[in-house]
Amino acid sequence: MKADLSDLNAFVAVARAGGFRDGARMSGASASALSEAVRRLETQLGLRLLNRTTRSIALTEAGRRLLDRLTPALSEVDAAISDARELRDRPAGTLKLNVPVSATRLVLPAIIPAFLAAYPDIHLDITVDESFVDILAAGCDAGIRYGERLEKDMIAVPIGPRRQRFALGASPAYLDERGRPEHPRDLLTHRCLQGRFPSGTRMQWEFERGHEVVKVDVTGPLTVEIGGASDLIVDVAVAGVGIVPLFEDWLRPHFNSGALEPVLEPWWQSFEGPFLYFAGRRLVPGPLRAFVDFVKAHRP
Repeated sequence: MKADLSDLNAFVAVARAGGFRDGARMSGASASALSEAVRRLETQLGLRLLNRTTRSIALTEAGRRLLDRLTPALSEVDAAISDARELRDRPAGTLKLNVPVSATRLVLPAIIPAFLAAYPDIHLDITVDESFVDILAAGCDAGIRYGERLEKDMIAVPIGPRRQRFALGASPAYLDERGRPEHPRDLLTHRCLQGRFPSGTRMQWEFERGHEVVKVDVTGPLTVEIGGASDLIVDVAVAGVGIVPLFEDWLRPHFNSGALEPVLEPWWQSFEGPFLYFAGRRLVPGPLRAFVDFVKAHRP
């Protein structure tokens, strides 16, 4: 048999105040509501808890014992509710994100240090995955992907750079030996290092200048799965093996150092940056809400 918590609180309010009217003033409920709650509790227990007169009330032995046991128990309930509300105001817990490798290199490094400093009670748990996954089925709170791979029922928030470009690079030694392409079709005679998605589909080499769009079916000595082997394909290009396609920001340090030289830069396509996405729910977990608000407040 379970007593209603509100009825127990009503009994405690009346017992502590010494009457229904004073209990009503202390609790904010009406005297009649308190009286009905106590009567309901007594009926459920099969015990009289209060001896009532027209002027006062007095605890019975059963009422006194119940009050003695309820007082610390209800204090614990109040403390638990306060703790829960504090988590709402000061988020704590684990936030699980599912992200591609590009986000770990080009997006999250500019966000995570400041976010963890602002929310020291939040722990980030990040899974790196190039395929599109059901984040809820995977046990994650949110993910980062590009717009064309987002499901329609997800809430999407821009995160990281809003425009990005796919670049081509090759070592100066390679270009000195094989020549510098002037048009995307020139790539047909070059050694092109290729990327493959986890699905098995090869990355398409597409270029754009003005209103002209060119797609080239390239060939080359090396194909790697996009994501985990991206650093390998860059190192191979730096070693002079061929031309590498990758995010401009990923290749930028190598362009700046001279290890790689931009190839066909006027033809590089730009595209919309990534999104943080999560399922639409009425109550968003505190750590996720804090991350979403932080991302919105620190957009580039």
